[in-house]
Amino acid sequence: MKRVAFVFVLLSVVLAGCNTVAGVGKDVEKAGEAIQKSTK
Repeated sequence: MKRVAFVFVLLSVVLAGCNTVAGVGKDVEKAGEAIQKSTK
């Protein structure tokens, strides 16, 4: 259940913050950081 909530939040952030191609790169980087933090 936590995984589903995490994916939903992640998709919401990505869709809300991606206004440009450069924004996509930043969002992907932030998503990677969030995944790394969640595995600790």
